[in-house]
Amino acid sequence: MLTKQLLELNSNENSLGMADSAKQAILDSLRIGFRYPDDQRAALISRIAKINGVTESEVSLGNGSSENIRTVVQMLLNFAFKTGKRFQVIVPDPTFAYAELYASSLDVPVIKVPLKPESYDFDFQGLQKAADDFDGISLFYLCNPNNPTATITSTAPFKHWVANAPANHYFLLDEAYSEYVNDQSFESGVEWVKQQLTANLIVVRTFSKLCALAGMRVGYAIANPSMIAAIEAFTSIDNTNLSGAVAVLATLDDEGFLARSLHNTNQSRQMVEATLDELGLSYLPSQANFIFHEVNGEVKIYMDRMREYGIVVGREFPPIEGFSRLTLGTPDEMAVFIKVLKSFRQKGWV
Repeated sequence: MLTKQLLELNSNENSLGMADSAKQAILDSLRIGFRYPDDQRAALISRIAKINGVTESEVSLGNGSSENIRTVVQMLLNFAFKTGKRFQVIVPDPTFAYAELYASSLDVPVIKVPLKPESYDFDFQGLQKAADDFDGISLFYLCNPNNPTATITSTAPFKHWVANAPANHYFLLDEAYSEYVNDQSFESGVEWVKQQLTANLIVVRTFSKLCALAGMRVGYAIANPSMIAAIEAFTSIDNTNLSGAVAVLATLDDEGFLARSLHNTNQSRQMVEATLDELGLSYLPSQANFIFHEVNGEVKIYMDRMREYGIVVGREFPPIEGFSRLTLGTPDEMAVFIKVLKSFRQKGWV
């Protein structure tokens, strides 16, 4: 092993680290750590509503956006049970696994619809067919930008499809990486909530990525007030801890940190893309803080070799083969990765 400490480029964390302002806010809050964080939680809901241009009744906090995903699945399963209907979850394949995992733990069937092979876009016809063939309630879990591909889906057909869905079809849009999107054609699902595109739409976001607060576990959902009320019935009471709340509030006020965080990721992306171009390794256009790239060989062997050189990279995501998901760390970290990757080329490993 060439380095003593593993360089972790596999979990889409923000290795820039927490903002100093967030760390100080946590330290300052320790003096009231014996109090319940009601005021801080209320302030965070207010701030999220203001940032997104919605009302506070359209916001639900989560212990990470993973809790928001879980509550939507549980809420709809309960609704299906009460109304005597069946319930299923439909997901693109591959995508982030939490909706599938939560559904499977509740014995809810999960239907996987492969991404389009050429564009890696959502297959709207395939997704819709999976719902049309089912007599009951369907929840579409759609990660945009998608994980692991880091690509966004085409806005116009996406919006048209959601707008024309029947009443028994629900949409859970996971926008964990939306702050990184630089494609001007992208339109957030939050705008669709404000436009009242459909009553059956929930958008979830997180402070784990751009804000570098993955360990603080704070996320949120945005939907119409009645949907939020339904979701809140399945949300843990007092689910926001004091440290997480004050850390998020301080980070949102720290414009310098947020700008630096975004700049670092963009710089790292450019460095990696230039190297992949130089080596002739294909990759998908990234709109996130990670990049999905070809390795010219068996991904497991590539992962093991990278670990031997002190770097942990992402796994393969079937049914897409021969591609690894690489988290975009700091420019210094990516310089280390690039040096190792080029040495692999010299050895004939990539």
